Parts: sequence; C-alpha cells; structure tokens
Amino acid sequence: MQFSEDPGGDVSVQRVGHAFGPEGYKTIAYEIYQDLGVPAAVFVPTAYGELLFGIWKGFTELRRLGLTERLPRMYACQPTAAAPLAEAVRHGVPAAHVTVGQTEAYSIVSPVSGYRGVVTIQDSGGQVLELSDAQLEAARQELARAGLWTELSSAAGLAGLRTLGDVDGPVVCISTSSGFKNRSVGLRRTETIAPDWDDVRSRLDAAGIRD
Repeated sequence: MQFSEDPGGDVSVQRVGHAFGPEGYKTIAYEIYQDLGVPAAVFVPTAYGELLFGIWKGFTELRRLGLTERLPRMYACQPTAAAPLAEAVRHGVPAAHVTVGQTEAYSIVSPVSGYRGVVTIQDSGGQVLELSDAQLEAARQELARAGLWTELSSAAGLAGLRTLGDVDGPVVCISTSSGFKNRSVGLRRTETIAPDWDDVRSRLDAAGIRD
C-alpha cells in the first residue's frame, strides 16, 4: 500500500501493483522489438496501469542494454466511465480515485490508478486517451472485419489510435483477450446457418463484418 494525495487534497491509501507483475508484462516489449524494432507509439488497454508500465519497463531496459537508442510514446486507453489515470495526470498527482460509471469494457475498469502509470505517461511523453463504449465498439468491429474477434476492452488500443489520428512511424495496438471473454457471448441467441458460402456471406454482410 502507498499513501498519496488525491485530487481533492485528502490523503488516502492507494494500491501498488505486485512487484513481479511488470516483469512478466515487459516481455511484450521484447517481442515487439524482435518483430519490428521500437515503434513510434504503443496503445495499451489500461485499467490500473500495470500492463502499461510493464511494456514501458521492457523498452527502457532494451535501451539500457544498448540494443536501441529510441523509446516509444506510451498511450493509456481507458473507458471514459472509469479513467483514474487520466484524472491523476490532469491533477499532477501520483494516483487518483474515481466513481465508476456504466460501461461494457469491464476488463479495464478500475476506480483507482497507480503511480507507475503516471510515471509511464510522463517519462514516455505519451497521453491518456478516454474512450466511450461507442468508440470501443467501432474499433472492435474494425478488428472483426480484419478477422480478429476481440473482447470490447481489447479493442481499446485501436480505439485510442483512431481517436488520436495519424501517428508518424509504426505503431502497436495491444489486444488483450478474445471475444469469448465477453459476458454476452453465452446470452446470445444461436441460429442455424446453412452449410453453403452464400448463406455465410449474407450473414457476414448483415453483421458488417465483410466489406
């Protein structure tokens, strides 16, 4: 636990993530580096901020090892309904507590942020991007048209990129889980599809999955 000051000026107790958590997350940076080097920016679905910090830690270690001189800008992508990291950055405090609103992006919902997320944004020159469920859904549909079925929360990386606009250089949008994690999957009504391509194509067109 850590004591920090919230935006209202009251001293409150804020959680600190597990010490070993970022040690696992940082290997994502190693994989990115192995595949394409150091991107210009990395867009990360963010709740408490441990994944965000872990990826940043990985890239900073690569630089310390002399493998690269560049570092990416890190973008934390949070639902507007729960964006404590954005609140902390706005008020210049290590952590913040917010009231969580309604959102289907439940996997990236946290009422509190961690100081390591603030460190990542400040040190990388990045930004916290707040996203509506409509923006997340648009990004999820875009991924579906590309053949990737993701959970709504997992589309936050791409949604963040789309709200920011063009970014010079290669970018990476982190996707964290498949669409099977959506709570609504087991509630959807199933239909029998005829075993022919015409029926499949028509259903894909109706769902907006096929251009």
